[in-house]
Amino acid sequence: MSEKYEPSIIEDKYYKIWEERGYFEIDGNKQIQEKDKNFAIMMPPPNVTGSLHIGHALTFTLQDIITRYKRMDGYKTLWQPGTDHAGIATQNVVEKQILAEGTTKEEIGREAFLDRVWKWKEFSGGTIVHQMRKLGVTPAWSRERFTMDEGLKEAVKEAFVHLYNEGMIVQNNYMVNWCTHDGALSDIEVEHEEVNGKFYHMNYHFADGSGYVTVATTRPETYFGDTAIMVHPNDERYKDIVGKEVVLPLTDRKIKIITDEHVDMEFGTGVVKVTPAHDQNDYEVGKRHDLEFITCFDEEGILNDYCGEFAGLERLTAREAIVNKLQEEGFIVKIEDHNHQVGHCYRCKNIVEPYISKQWFVRSEVAKKSIEKTYAGEAKFHPSHWLNSYRAWMDELRDWCISRQLWWGHRIPVFTCDDCGHQWADKADEPEACPHCASKNYTQDPDVLDTWFSSALWAFSPLGWGNNGKMENTFNENDLKDFYPNSLLITGFDIMFFWVARMMMMGEHFQGELPFKDIYMHALVRDEHGAKMSKSKGNVIDPLDMVEEHSADIIRFTLAYLAVQGRDIKLGAKNLEQFRNFTNKLYNAANFLSLNVDTFPDLKDIEIKTALGKYMQSRLAHAVEEVRNSLDSYKFNEAASVLYRFVWTEFCDWGIEYSKADKNSIVELGAIFKETLKMVSPFMPFISDYLYHKLSGTSLENGDSSLMITNFPKEVKKDEEIENMFAIIEEAITALRRAKVVIDMGNSKIAKAYIKLDSQIDTNLAKPFIQKLAKVEDIEFVTSKVENSITDVSDNLEVYLPTDEIDMSPIIDKLTKQKEKVEKEVNKLNGMLSNEKFVANAPEAVVAENKQALEDAKTKLEKIENELKAIS
Repeated sequence: MSEKYEPSIIEDKYYKIWEERGYFEIDGNKQIQEKDKNFAIMMPPPNVTGSLHIGHALTFTLQDIITRYKRMDGYKTLWQPGTDHAGIATQNVVEKQILAEGTTKEEIGREAFLDRVWKWKEFSGGTIVHQMRKLGVTPAWSRERFTMDEGLKEAVKEAFVHLYNEGMIVQNNYMVNWCTHDGALSDIEVEHEEVNGKFYHMNYHFADGSGYVTVATTRPETYFGDTAIMVHPNDERYKDIVGKEVVLPLTDRKIKIITDEHVDMEFGTGVVKVTPAHDQNDYEVGKRHDLEFITCFDEEGILNDYCGEFAGLERLTAREAIVNKLQEEGFIVKIEDHNHQVGHCYRCKNIVEPYISKQWFVRSEVAKKSIEKTYAGEAKFHPSHWLNSYRAWMDELRDWCISRQLWWGHRIPVFTCDDCGHQWADKADEPEACPHCASKNYTQDPDVLDTWFSSALWAFSPLGWGNNGKMENTFNENDLKDFYPNSLLITGFDIMFFWVARMMMMGEHFQGELPFKDIYMHALVRDEHGAKMSKSKGNVIDPLDMVEEHSADIIRFTLAYLAVQGRDIKLGAKNLEQFRNFTNKLYNAANFLSLNVDTFPDLKDIEIKTALGKYMQSRLAHAVEEVRNSLDSYKFNEAASVLYRFVWTEFCDWGIEYSKADKNSIVELGAIFKETLKMVSPFMPFISDYLYHKLSGTSLENGDSSLMITNFPKEVKKDEEIENMFAIIEEAITALRRAKVVIDMGNSKIAKAYIKLDSQIDTNLAKPFIQKLAKVEDIEFVTSKVENSITDVSDNLEVYLPTDEIDMSPIIDKLTKQKEKVEKEVNKLNGMLSNEKFVANAPEAVVAENKQALEDAKTKLEKIENELKAIS
């Protein structure tokens, strides 16, 4: 083996070989597949709008680890890859590109615009897939899907038409979240942020000229849409004005004063304007009181004729002009600073408006059975507390707005007859005729579906459901039976309601079963100080840069090791350095073995005979058991920690060192190390495959099979008796090393030592290991205490270093000088702290610091005195 491992060369070369040989596909491990063992996991399809970020790297790493583990454990495995068309995000990206060219999407037209988006999709989608390969992930690439592939388009139409015909998709004029740039948004696409706003106190004059009432509002630009003023029915201050009319400022329109229990009497003036078309709460009030719904600006936020002289202004820029005019005319009494929550579009960050619009909705009843089954435990969250978050959302579930005012996306498959007005949903792109009057004149709804509608089908649509014959060669007829429900979902908690809950809703509705048995929600990856990563902070970590600087193996193992369930990951340079050292440890262990023996058999092909071989095999058995248990319960950090401990401490620090006292064990240790590499493989696939072939005398490049399609370790033989013996050996070595430190000979070889055991072991077997690792030329086992010795006592034994065979004078001299120095320090501190004047006048912190220093010095002095006593 060369002195240095070159990951940049090995990783690209090995990945290409793995993929070309079809190892990632469902039959890639055919020679080790076991009957009726199927495993399916769906990749959360990344958007075709950017590049791989560290959150993606964590998701894909954990998915790949569990997929590789199941593949090696004999499962017929499907990891379904794909990318998402990301309606709003992708359209925004391409729109900006077109605007930068000096034109607009409207000027170039719908077809030309969509052609541009498809070209962008090919570029961006290809970029992120390339980056995923660099991370070493192994989905079934031959089955890669895009959420607007022809087959998935068919599945979307199948689902929509089915729900439409069931009455579960309806169109209504309803108050929605409206972005003046991106159109309708669902509730979870609105991000609420606290803003420093204003509270405007405005006078509304009574129509009979008898005075006025003061109303407080944060949105003066919407008062043109007021259709009532309301007070609480129990508010004694205003009982005499209920039923009266007021005139809207700057207009001649009159509105009534009504009562409604929605009003908070303690907030503001206790008098509230009612704008049913521009406020969610007012919308409900308007329905209760049968008020007029007046929309005072259009879909782009431009004020209309209801706003008089301000018509044509944009709603937010109009505010200042409206306020100035109201102040000039004396309608504004005062303006106060006011912090409040304001909704923003999750994509473009535009302020979102409550807006009445005709939209398509999936009725919340669709989710009823999925909610019941989840509460009954048919799907389990990991960590379990996410069930509470799911419950909190689903218990308040409202109808889901699924129409979007975009061009990029799945066109809503609803048609309206131009002649008879009949409306119907149809799977055909161009229906032959109106099913009601047979007219061939009809118009398709111009909107597209919410991106999450197609993503909600992701657990089963790539398996061939509803594809209408347009997914040949990318699935087979048994896929739904074999891989639905999916075995597991791994994703970030931030899309639980965008995606996870909706997949559960659609999966149960169309398949009769929840789509997952287990749902693993991983936390955020933060920087090393615990801060959220953002471009503005300059703390973003690019996973591809990390791969180039370190290796895919190091990134993968680091993320897995830090992925504690329910806890955010703090990722920094020190973590990467730690696991770079781990790869060095693996490499050096293999290098040591190769220097002693040319090639090694697999563990299954060898009989372990030496004591050390039996011991390391038994310790391997414990590691296998722990790693399996951890992976089976999705505790990736615990599995990585077990591997780290076993390789670094048990195999390298002890096993390899022991082997220097028993060269006959090295072949056995090599076989055990090769079995260990199989456990390492899901986490660090490249270096483990490389080292496995080096130790086997084989070559992946020359046609030998990869480690990734060998059996994951399962039943390894344990030997409790031999483990107990080596526990005593380790205890003896540790005790001897401690005793040698006392006489300042920790790294030096000594001639003689004695060991008194409290339990029986084969001392003939134990002796050479203790002598070698403790650096003692001769060990003698005794049954009684040895006088005139340096002694160290541990749980199961005592060790003695005879002082009559060691020149103790330099050690005694050194300890004596240390004692004198520390005694002076103790006397000095005692003197200071005995001085009443010093204690009275010195700062309290200084006195406390000196008291602590005195205690430390006394402890050190006691230790030196004990060492001198032991030597003498």
